Amino acid sequence: MEWTGWVARAVRRQGGAAVRAVRRVWTEPGRERDLAVQAGKAALAACLAWGVAGWWLQAPVAFVAPWVAVVLVESTVYRSLAHGLQQLAAIAVGTVAATLVALVLANTMAAMAVVLPAVLLLTRWRRLGSQGIYAATAALFVLTNGQVTFVTSGARVAEAVFGAVVGITVNAVIRPPVYLRDTRAALQDASEEAQEILSSVAEGLARGEWDEHVAGVWHERALRLGRLVEQARSAVGWSRESMRGNHRGRGPRAVSPPGRTYDDALAVLDHVAVHLQGVTRTVLEIAGHHDESVRPGPRITGPYADVLHHAGRAIGLYGRTRFAETGTEPSAQEALRGTAEELRRSLDELHRTLPDAVQGDPGTLATHGALLAHARRLTAQLGSDGHG
Repeated sequence: MEWTGWVARAVRRQGGAAVRAVRRVWTEPGRERDLAVQAGKAALAACLAWGVAGWWLQAPVAFVAPWVAVVLVESTVYRSLAHGLQQLAAIAVGTVAATLVALVLANTMAAMAVVLPAVLLLTRWRRLGSQGIYAATAALFVLTNGQVTFVTSGARVAEAVFGAVVGITVNAVIRPPVYLRDTRAALQDASEEAQEILSSVAEGLARGEWDEHVAGVWHERALRLGRLVEQARSAVGWSRESMRGNHRGRGPRAVSPPGRTYDDALAVLDHVAVHLQGVTRTVLEIAGHHDESVRPGPRITGPYADVLHHAGRAIGLYGRTRFAETGTEPSAQEALRGTAEELRRSLDELHRTLPDAVQGDPGTLATHGALLAHARRLTAQLGSDGHG
């Protein structure tokens, strides 16, 4: 049947993706290896917490220690510590509240009816962040796990503290996560996409092979570029957070957190995305106009395509010189400076060409002037940075 073939293809596709992910874990550094390491660390933290609390000390509610330990092997050391403190506060509040109400009412159902609405309101308390739900979880554990006593509840809180210490320590000591690689990849993706869009628009204008559909595709890609830049900005913030409390940021082999270079890169990419959206929007408006006189001829599209071509090459070289994992090659820096100079020369040529090519039509002059304005701003951003 047709659906069985579809299922078989889906299974093969997903299975192949899983095999490739496992292969990448063993053969190359990357996100897959980082995730595998974090999973192994979480399992280790749980085993250590259970080994001490359950096997060695034989604590009355030993499961709390590995439960807390495994969830606190977080994506960054800072997040492990911050969430650990919030989670312990939530567990303590939920445990104490459930214990007191249960001892007073001496009825599990009645205690639930009183305690749960109150502790669930803690999920909205800003100081507990996303960990407020653990207050309700802790209260349920108290109310549904046999006889309620102060001793058992005290042990529960103590084991939560021990589990938190184990989870945070394992995450901080054993290969604490650093996300510089993800940040570089996000910035590189944005710069490569910007280069590809600029090259596509330049080639289409130079050949005269563009219509409303093609211009619409260019504009959609330019809008997506803005989202890629936002993702890169988020990755930079995430990378900086991963260095807080991280011992890999100290010592002779320290990993450097994202510095001013990354902030400058975000500013450049943000400007490129904004002005590229303006370029493609103007081209789309021209393509959708039924008056052929508005459509620029080769005397304009040729020089304009040169500007976009050099801008695309400049942003590509910018990515190579700014986001490389090792030292930048002098040849790449020299190529960036040369391309920036070519970009400025091509803009000067467009300046000389446009007044003679557009005469006597205010509407056409305004449309082409918008294209010129965006080209000038792209040049100002990429041309000046070529000497940086």
